[in-house]
Amino acid sequence: MSYVLVLYYSRHGSTRELAYQIAEGVEAGGLTARIRTVPELTTETVVAAPSIPPAGDLYCTLEDLSQCQGLLLGSPTRFGSMAAPLKYFLESTTALWLSGALQGKPAGVFTSTSSQHGGQESTLLAMMLPLFHHGMVLAGIPYSEAGLSSTQSGGTPYGASQVTGAGHDKALTATESQLAQALGRRIAQLAQALETCSISS
Repeated sequence: MSYVLVLYYSRHGSTRELAYQIAEGVEAGGLTARIRTVPELTTETVVAAPSIPPAGDLYCTLEDLSQCQGLLLGSPTRFGSMAAPLKYFLESTTALWLSGALQGKPAGVFTSTSSQHGGQESTLLAMMLPLFHHGMVLAGIPYSEAGLSSTQSGGTPYGASQVTGAGHDKALTATESQLAQALGRRIAQLAQALETCSISS
């Protein structure tokens, strides 16, 4: 089955909400969205959760990642970069890097912050770096999306984003949702287009 993997980490639920909007865009773009998350870590940097969570989205496996047709990667901002649980998972993907399993596949990134200038763009750029090393084809949100020029909260050309507010209880704005769905739709469409051609390494 062809699918786009929407892989995220979310502590308070905001990034998860953004992931589901992105998944809607993937489905509107003509592909199935497979939503996965990663476990929490302990202070000893050991996975703190069992292999199957008691509730919510399933934990991502390397097979989920290797078999995807495209990837959308999301994390809340932690001091201008991705959260440790997502980075820990990405650091376990060496075998996929060695085999070139992700080369030529499209990818996009998304994030959420509690403040307007909380490091969204640096986090999005940081999440792109391991994807470049995997040989993926990175795509953001083009300015043909009108919301990108009018947003008063989240939304960047580097990827979808949300400003949640200090209490982590602010719902996605209509523009944030629209831009998230646009990113999901774009990655789905790129995945289908790239499937018809091969990109040499």
